[in-house]
Amino acid sequence: MNHSTKTLHDACESWLKTCERNELERATLKAYRSHVRVHIEPRIGSLLLSELSRAQVRDFMHGLMDDGVSRAQLRKIMVSLRSILSEAVEREWVDHNVATDVKLKRSRRVAGDGKTIPTKEEIRLILDHAPGSHRALFTTAIFTGMRISELRGLAWDTVDFERRLISVRQRADEFGEIGPPKSRAGYRDIPMAPTVHRTLEAWRSEAPRSVQGLVFPNEAGRIQNYANIYNRVFRPMMTDLGLVKEDGKPKFGIHGLRHAAASLFIEQGWNPKKIQTLLGHASITMTMDVYGHLFENAEEDVSMFEQLEKDLLDA
Repeated sequence: MNHSTKTLHDACESWLKTCERNELERATLKAYRSHVRVHIEPRIGSLLLSELSRAQVRDFMHGLMDDGVSRAQLRKIMVSLRSILSEAVEREWVDHNVATDVKLKRSRRVAGDGKTIPTKEEIRLILDHAPGSHRALFTTAIFTGMRISELRGLAWDTVDFERRLISVRQRADEFGEIGPPKSRAGYRDIPMAPTVHRTLEAWRSEAPRSVQGLVFPNEAGRIQNYANIYNRVFRPMMTDLGLVKEDGKPKFGIHGLRHAAASLFIEQGWNPKKIQTLLGHASITMTMDVYGHLFENAEEDVSMFEQLEKDLLDA
């Protein structure tokens, strides 16, 4: 087939095969296939790659919004579309990835995945009123930025109280199986804030016994199920604290605690590379895609340009 006749459908098929060859997790592959089969191919799969334009990509994005697709889901679909077109560029089926030029604007309290970033007041409410059974877990999440899968799979032998470090070496997937972190970057050591150190030391004597040595097991000592944490603990807590939207649903999910940590890291002035390492992102691009807008500071930008002019003209 001539490259000029390649369609977006061809790029989708090639991308999914590449994802399978790279042995991505089952849950990730399932989500990617859904993005392709349910949203991308039915709407724009027949379009020629050589003729695909920014306007068509934007129309695709707006069409999903008009059909009620949430901003969070829309961002995930757009990430997949950009990856699909990157595959096409690598295969020299097209010269430019037009989807990279199409962005969905967000507010400063919305992360790159479309989810709300908790405010400091909301973070304090959770720290002060989290139920005892999960206070240690939520506290650790807020101050470390660890993924909930990493917390569910965290073992005591990777918590070094003397050096005050948590070593991320494994995670529990949605099927309740222990495995390696999401990527090579997921292997990392995270310093414990004093609150985390105190909380985990106290929790060590209270935690249910676990054959696997888990820090946050369920009452039976096994890996906690994500849905149980959310439905039985997190959502009721959010309701009790009044942290809900007009429809009564929580303002943010458990992943919002990871976003809270990232926003706190950024507020401290830590550089993006350090934050990338702490969060276990595979690339600095990922960190900036999700949190780049939080680094923006208009007043600081103005002062930087004033200093630039001064250094140049006073020389």
